[in-house]
This record gives sequence, C-alpha cells and structure tokens, in this order.
Amino acid sequence: MIVAVTSAGSTLEHELDPRFGRAESFLLVDTETMTFTVLDNQARAASGGAGIAAAQAVLDHKVQALVTGHLGPNAMAVLKDADIELYHGITGSVRKNVEAFKQGSLIKITSSGPAHAGMGRHGGHR
Repeated sequence: MIVAVTSAGSTLEHELDPRFGRAESFLLVDTETMTFTVLDNQARAASGGAGIAAAQAVLDHKVQALVTGHLGPNAMAVLKDADIELYHGITGSVRKNVEAFKQGSLIKITSSGPAHAGMGRHGGHR
C-alpha cells in the first residue's frame, strides 16, 4: 500500500509536518518495502486554495491513505470523495508514523479542522 505522509523534509527521519496544504513535502511510502518518493508540495506557497491543490497532487500519485495533522474542509472533501483513508499523525518522524499506520494505531480523521489552519504567523512559510 502507498501512504502519503506530510513531512517537514525529504527523508523518513524528518518530522511529520502537521499541516496538509502548507506541508513542505509529501513522502509517498510503500508500506511493504519502506521505499518512498518525495513529492515537493508546490501548493504550500499559494495565496489560496493550497489544501485543494495539495489534495489533487496527492491524488495524482494514486495513494491509498494519508497521514497528516490537520485537514481543512475543502481538502478533506476532495480526499474523501476519492476514497483516500485519512489518519491523524503522531509527533515524530515519518518513519514512526508509517510504523504506527502499519500497526493500526493511528486514529482516523473523521472531521476537518478550520480552513487555513496551517498559515500561522509566517503566512505558510518557514
């Protein structure tokens, strides 16, 4: 299974990025082999619609599940319509989150957070 994990970097050792639309990148991880592809999140600098654009980028890569911190209502609607399984990530590395996913210990996301939750005081930039 291919699971997308929001990441603050480009390796399995980078921390989970709790933002979805403004995440630095998505790691597309094969849960059987732990091989992965880095998908740079081009939507993170968008002035608006970052969640929808990020959701479409993830869908374009045929993932079956997503692990993240917060999903806005628009991004969540796009992902749910595509039958992507959505999970709340835990504090720690991407690797730790994939292992928790494989063990079935992550909680499913059943409702969205507020729109623009990832903007913060830096306008979505680190």
